[in-house]
Amino acid sequence: MRIFAAVVPPDDALTDLGEFLEPRRDAGPELRWTDASLWHITLAFMADVPERRLDEVALAVASAAAQRDPFAARLCAGGAFPHAADARVLWVGVDGRPTALESLDALARNVRSSCAHAGATPEGGGFQPHLTVARARRPFEATRWLRVLDAYRGPEWVATEVTLFASHAPGGGRPRHYRPVGTMPLGGEP
Repeated sequence: MRIFAAVVPPDDALTDLGEFLEPRRDAGPELRWTDASLWHITLAFMADVPERRLDEVALAVASAAAQRDPFAARLCAGGAFPHAADARVLWVGVDGRPTALESLDALARNVRSSCAHAGATPEGGGFQPHLTVARARRPFEATRWLRVLDAYRGPEWVATEVTLFASHAPGGGRPRHYRPVGTMPLGGEP
């Protein structure tokens, strides 16, 4: 199974971002915009987890979430992966206030470590808190898009939970869909 642990911003924050992006969606044929129902901030991604280990991983994520307190955050500005001159992904970042970034970073470290101990080693390099808004089939120059995204500053919200998702590719050219497997409260009981 492909699974991931994520923080999902509340509906009002996602609606605000969607309203900001809507008039810009037709501005570039090179982009495939991510459906708002898929928006999240990935903490840990595990590409190949045996289904029999899912409960163990869920308990590990719950334990990691219980060790961290809820925190205030805000979606704002943006970036590109791997970089602006050769972008394949556009994303919106998380408020640069040290407390939000430190909280997200500590939560991601806890979740990744707990998942690895449960036998589901996360993939990827260093943690870069982001919410993917668009992908491109071919690399493109993203500087103009970064200027647009840099103007965005969403409403503040409080992260209170981590959601564990299973990622499924239905085939036939249809996009992936994510099924929530469990929701674990921050600062709660594992």
